[in-house]
Amino acid sequence: MELARRTIDAHTDAGPDEDGIHTMGAAVMAADYRMFAGVNLYHFTGGPCAELVALGAARAQGARQMRCIVAVGNHGRGVIGPCGRDRQVFVDYYPTMRVIVPTPAGPRSVLAADLMPLTQRWTPEGMNGLDPSLYQDPETAGPPIIRFNPRYLEAVRSGAKTKTTRFRDPARLGPARLVFESDPEVVLPAEVTGIRHCLVSDLTDQDAQAEGLTTATELREGLKGHYPDLAGTDEVDVITFQVNDKTGAA
Repeated sequence: MELARRTIDAHTDAGPDEDGIHTMGAAVMAADYRMFAGVNLYHFTGGPCAELVALGAARAQGARQMRCIVAVGNHGRGVIGPCGRDRQVFVDYYPTMRVIVPTPAGPRSVLAADLMPLTQRWTPEGMNGLDPSLYQDPETAGPPIIRFNPRYLEAVRSGAKTKTTRFRDPARLGPARLVFESDPEVVLPAEVTGIRHCLVSDLTDQDAQAEGLTTATELREGLKGHYPDLAGTDEVDVITFQVNDKTGAA
């Protein structure tokens, strides 16, 4: 939020009571915690919103998966919710990304997919006769993807970490790809062998130890770092997996 605010305050071209081309700032946090900013480019034909500019900037710097995004208005207007077009883009490309939105109680983060209930997902069918494989979605081509911070790579490879706890990030039993957004990106073929649904408050020391930690308290504190609005009464998925190939592929 602060990066988005600083960016638009430094680069807006409109006064408090004026229209302008650059009036919104956005910031996105990638899976590796790098942050990228952008400003909107208003045009009557549909110039890009600040969120889309920030996503483009992130991709230009090699970021592929995003954790969180926010837009902030100029002149102290605070957090502004994404428009309908942005929401559709988020749900098509980054459905598990968190989006910071304004509420009467203050800003909060929500899952991008939750911004568009019962939405129509974009698909390549009907793309003017072009080969649909050119538009293959990497999230649906092949086994499902489970993304990890690169700092977990060695623990997963060595077998010290055999579980991951997820909030609103479902998985399914069977083959999976464990993706670590390192440089270069590493993909480990794996098998999801178990999925247990439980409350955050019901996580056990055994769950923590399978993740390379010591106690359930330590695990819950770690989860709060990934999901800041997580409560003890929220339900999470404890996913057990087994790596099939410990070499990985770049």
